[in-house]
Amino acid sequence: MVSEEQFKSALGRFASGVTIVTTTDESNNPVGLTVTAFASVSLRPPLVLVCIDKGANTHSWFSLKSPFVVNILAEGQDAISSVFASKSVENRFAEVRYKLNQHKVPVLDGCLASLECQVGSFYEAGDHTIFVGAVLDATVRDGKPLLYFANQYGRLA
Repeated sequence: MVSEEQFKSALGRFASGVTIVTTTDESNNPVGLTVTAFASVSLRPPLVLVCIDKGANTHSWFSLKSPFVVNILAEGQDAISSVFASKSVENRFAEVRYKLNQHKVPVLDGCLASLECQVGSFYEAGDHTIFVGAVLDATVRDGKPLLYFANQYGRLA
């Protein structure tokens, strides 16, 4: 069996984009976290998936089949990603510009794309939950992506 260290080291060699997934809590306060485990699932119908650690303090808000937004980060948004990845930041939205969509879910400013979704199903997978969302709307803008590789943020040449 592969050790946790070997597994993490191997996965760190896979370059990925960086997303911040946002939703709201039971009091309609914005919540969100940085997610690199994101993928498209289907074109017809348009579906995406995000994998969220069961230990994340925002995990329970995604379990309610609520709307969420996948904010695909642009080059230069590494500081925002770090804030949303931190377990010690109490109000992650204090220093971030965003607007609320029609479902009152935060859409972050300056991202390459945002996908507004509705949780359709979820699956238990080890220490994470895989949430599959139906994409209801998408917004895109020009720019370059923020990348993550070997535990560091990177940029396209």
